[in-house]
Amino acid sequence: MIDKQLLEQTVADAIEGTDAFIVDINIAPGNIITVEIDSATGVDIDTCAAITRRIESVFDRDEEDYELEVGSAGLTSPFKVKGQYDKNIGNDVEVLTRDGRKLTGCLVEVNADGTEFVIEVTRKVKVEGKKRPEMIQEPVRLAVADTKYVKYLINFK
Repeated sequence: MIDKQLLEQTVADAIEGTDAFIVDINIAPGNIITVEIDSATGVDIDTCAAITRRIESVFDRDEEDYELEVGSAGLTSPFKVKGQYDKNIGNDVEVLTRDGRKLTGCLVEVNADGTEFVIEVTRKVKVEGKKRPEMIQEPVRLAVADTKYVKYLINFK
């Protein structure tokens, strides 16, 4: 069986000195290894190839055969680590809470330990003395544990 801690350390060593960070490392039955990385500036094929070469230099396929896939976390994949929240500050996100509410808004803040974040949600509010409701920006603070997912919202407007 592939040593997951050694694998995580190998990937961490491969991305050291870059702005890339580990999103997820999974070892499925049959030694199918999936490594997801992300970066504030984006992940290119050269970064993935460098990580692949580093892993292959540490883990000998003759000793233990494995299947390896190294790639970026998908654009519309749910956020898994704090780095993804940090990367998307100022971007629109979609949030599904555990109680079933779906919120969309601009991610404006993430706390230092990555357990809470704030999005600005646009709402219609009836202002007294005016005929039409006005659109207001309202900050909503949420705990990551209270969400089913948070993901980047692609907007084609």
